[in-house]
Amino acid sequence: MKLNTSKRKRFRVSNKVKNVAPNDRYRLSISRSSKNISAQIIDDMKNITLLSASSVEKDIKSSGKVNKTDLSKIVAEKLAKKAQEKQIKKIYFDRGIYKYHGRVKVFAETLRKNGMEF
Repeated sequence: MKLNTSKRKRFRVSNKVKNVAPNDRYRLSISRSSKNISAQIIDDMKNITLLSASSVEKDIKSSGKVNKTDLSKIVAEKLAKKAQEKQIKKIYFDRGIYKYHGRVKVFAETLRKNGMEF
């Protein structure tokens, strides 16, 4: 089966990260659209999603008009807060098909400022 370009990119990046990362860490998968951003912390050993945060959630959406970069910061802070409640400190960052630039970079830096290690 032939994969299109975006699926090939996602598979290549995710596979590299999974093979290099130690087994004691969870995977942080990020996805973004033209208006929203969401992230999940996933346990690949058990194939379950532990935590998730998105800009589509009611409490974030009701915060008023914010630009997309600030929205990334808000979602990252919320995800970091949830992770601290579950004592998750070490993760590995799966950026998917997106470049480490712009909103994705802001998201990662905000997570680091809030105590996440990757």
